[in-house]
Amino acid sequence: MLQERHDPDGIGSTGPAAVGRPSPPGALRELAALAGVAFNGRQPWDFQVFDAAAYDRILCEGSLGLGESYLDRQWDTSQLDELISRLLKARLDNKLHHSLRLRLLAHAASGYLKNLLHNRQSRRQAHIVGERHYDIGNDIYRAMLDPTMSYSCAYWVGADNLAAAQQAKLDLICRKLQLREGEHLLDIGCGWGGLAEFAARNYGVQVTGITVSREQAALARERLAGLPAKVELMDYRSLQGRFDKVVSVGMFEHVGPKNYRTFFDKARELMDPAGILLLHTIGEYETTTRDDPWIDKYIFPNGKLPSARRLAKAFEGVFTLQDWHNFGPDYDRTLMAWWQNFERAWPGLKGPDYDERFYRMWKYYLQSCAGFFRSGRGQLWQLVFTGSDFRGSYRSVR
Repeated sequence: MLQERHDPDGIGSTGPAAVGRPSPPGALRELAALAGVAFNGRQPWDFQVFDAAAYDRILCEGSLGLGESYLDRQWDTSQLDELISRLLKARLDNKLHHSLRLRLLAHAASGYLKNLLHNRQSRRQAHIVGERHYDIGNDIYRAMLDPTMSYSCAYWVGADNLAAAQQAKLDLICRKLQLREGEHLLDIGCGWGGLAEFAARNYGVQVTGITVSREQAALARERLAGLPAKVELMDYRSLQGRFDKVVSVGMFEHVGPKNYRTFFDKARELMDPAGILLLHTIGEYETTTRDDPWIDKYIFPNGKLPSARRLAKAFEGVFTLQDWHNFGPDYDRTLMAWWQNFERAWPGLKGPDYDERFYRMWKYYLQSCAGFFRSGRGQLWQLVFTGSDFRGSYRSVR
C-alpha cells in the first residue's frame, strides 16, 4: 500500500538534487538493480546517498550498517517502507558476490555463536527487553497506538481504521478461545492490558495478565481498576496456578528457540486439560540462526522470530494443533498506521527525551518492519491449541 509521504528534508529523487552525490561501487549498484532500486535515482524508493562512507558500511555490516548509516543521515529515501520491501523480496542476501558474502558472514559469525552458545532469553535476561523497549515512555505508545493500546498486528477484515481493526483482532481472539462467562483467562505478555480489559468487559471472564515491563504493568493496573482482572510483573516461567484458557499475543518473539519447549510445557502446566491456548506471534519465512542485527541492537534486544519448523517441533506431543491462521499482510497496514500516528504526534513529543535521532530510529523501525511484511518474508500467525481433555470438535474462526 503506497501512499504519498511527507518529505521534510527535501530528499525527493527527481530533479537536480542527486547531482554531485557519491557513486556506489559496481557490486552494490548491480545488487540494488536486481530489486528495482537505484542509488541517487529518480524513483521515490531509491537511495539518496550523501556520504560515500554509507557504501562501505552496507558492504561490511549488511543490515546493521544499512540501518546505522540511515540514523547517521548518510543516506535517505522518500519511501523507506517500499525500499526495504523491495530489497527483502529480491533476496539479495542470497545473491551477493562471493567476496561480499564472506565479509557479511564474518560480521555475522559473532551473533550466530552468541545465539548458539547462550540462552539470550533466560530468566535473568527476560527483563532487558522491558527496560529497553517497553519502558521508554508510555507517552510514545499512547500517541502511536489505538485507544486499546494494542501493540500487535490488527485484523483489517471489514475494518477501515486502526481502532476498528484492533477491536476486531481482540474479538477474534476471544471467539477463537471460546471464552465463557466466569472462566479464568491467563494473558502471557499482557502489554498495557487491552485484551484483558476487552475480555473482562465483553465476555465476563476473570483475567490474570503478566508482563516484564514496569511501565506496562503500572498503566494496565490503572486501566483495569474495577474489573475482575489483575496484572503481575513477572516472567512466565515463575507463574503458578490453573487457568481455563491461555493466550499470548506478541510475546513469543521474546521467548527464544532454546525456550520454546519450556514455554509450551509451562502453558500445559497452567492450563486446564480441557482448555484452549491461543498463540499470536510474528513468524519468519524460513528458519534462520539470528534475527535482524539492527532490530536486535536498537529495538528488541535478545528477540528471535520463530519459524514454522521450530514451532511445530516445540509443541509436538504437548498440545493438539487445531488452527494455524496467517494474516501477515495486515501487519504492513498496522505498522504504517502506527507510523502515521507517530508522525502526527511528533511535534508534541520531541524534546530532551526524544531527539531527532530517536525520530529517525523510530521511523526506520516502523517503516522497515512494514517493508518486511510487505515483502512476504514476515508472517503473522495465530495458532490455536487444545489440551488433552478437550471435548468435541474445534471449529476454526475467521
